[in-house]
Amino acid sequence: MRGRMLMTGLLIMTAAMVSGCATSRKGRIYGRDEARAIHTVRTGVIQSVEEVTIEGTKTPIGPAAGGILGGVLGRSVGGGSGKNIATVAGALGGAAAGAAAEEGVTRTSAWELTVKMDDTGDVVSIIQAKDKDESFAPGDKVRVLEAKDGSVRVRK
Repeated sequence: MRGRMLMTGLLIMTAAMVSGCATSRKGRIYGRDEARAIHTVRTGVIQSVEEVTIEGTKTPIGPAAGGILGGVLGRSVGGGSGKNIATVAGALGGAAAGAAAEEGVTRTSAWELTVKMDDTGDVVSIIQAKDKDESFAPGDKVRVLEAKDGSVRVRK
């Protein structure tokens, strides 16, 4: 029982760390390191908007958490050598399920925005997560903000 409580606590802490470390790719949400930093601002016009998906993260955390949970659950099944087989099978199945769950939970709906830049006439494509408070349509005048790290976002 104590082992299950420990594993449950570990899984909750892992989930909190994964969700706490995720940075937003939305146009209106900024990370702490972006605040009080200079961003280069250029203007342009939206040429096209297409809905796309940003794949979820694939770190060792999902498979590890799933493997631990699956192993604990598998260990509670059967007896003798069957218990060992169930533990291994549970850990392997849990690891696969954990990897799929992590990728699925962190997958994001996004826009691919094609923008014709006013200053150069170049047409660029920028992918950013959807923001329920902001939408884009062909013909919209926008600002393209570029941070020192090279990341870019589009704002009206």
